[in-house]
Amino acid sequence: MTGTTNGIVVGYDGSPGSAQALRWAAREAWARGTTLTVCLAWTPDHVELPTESALCDLARQHGQEVLTRGLPYAESVLGPGRVHPDLAAGSAARVLCERSRAAEMVVVGSRGHGELPGLRLGSVAWQVAGHASGRVVVVRGAWRPANQPWGPIVLGTDGSPAGQAAITFAFEEAELRDVPLVTVCALADAPGRLGGSRQLEEDFDHLVAIEEKEHPEVSVVRHVQAGAPRAALLTASAYAQLLVVGARGRGGLEQMSLGSTAQAVLQYASCPVGVVRQAG
Repeated sequence: MTGTTNGIVVGYDGSPGSAQALRWAAREAWARGTTLTVCLAWTPDHVELPTESALCDLARQHGQEVLTRGLPYAESVLGPGRVHPDLAAGSAARVLCERSRAAEMVVVGSRGHGELPGLRLGSVAWQVAGHASGRVVVVRGAWRPANQPWGPIVLGTDGSPAGQAAITFAFEEAELRDVPLVTVCALADAPGRLGGSRQLEEDFDHLVAIEEKEHPEVSVVRHVQAGAPRAALLTASAYAQLLVVGARGRGGLEQMSLGSTAQAVLQYASCPVGVVRQAG
């Protein structure tokens, strides 16, 4: 992607989920030959701290200590010169959404510190997936299965023009990892008119064919099915190393930041999920 300055940005707060996201992001930055910005927002979302207070200084100091503990792994993968710490004041979701405007992608864990037990997806991950610019990866599930071959990249698409950015990202990931790309097109997303399913399938084939020309070395496995996409994508996530979807499909309401399919896979997928928003 062009015009970016932050490379890959990962949200980190010292929690196990953010540590997993940091490991994923460091390897992704290495594969893409880019930099990694490790971002920690030191002001808790639910507390208003006076700018000059001692409590504010303590919060900043604690944030710096946590951030410093998170850097060694990333530096061991990329080298110190390609890892940039970013200690930012503000809510984590707001800061990461701001950073996303000048980033290749934003990576977050599924849950951080302070989230309620039992939540499948924390509020920060939910807000970033719903409102950040461009590409967001929520790291969840078993993304490095022991003693098993790497799984494919799985792409969920409905053939809408808004999904082209997600298709491009999925092809890039399959090429980087030298694995097949499994594309899932669900005809239940077709417009409710005569010939809608045929048109959706043709649109799907056309958009995938565009990227195939750009990435001829990627092996593509097409799955076109009559039902809704959620069940097929969640099943595929069990053996995938990354599941990629658009933020919204052709059936999504304009005011929705995330479509129903994106919401479902973010909550229940067994692997990291990439949510891609088309550039406006």
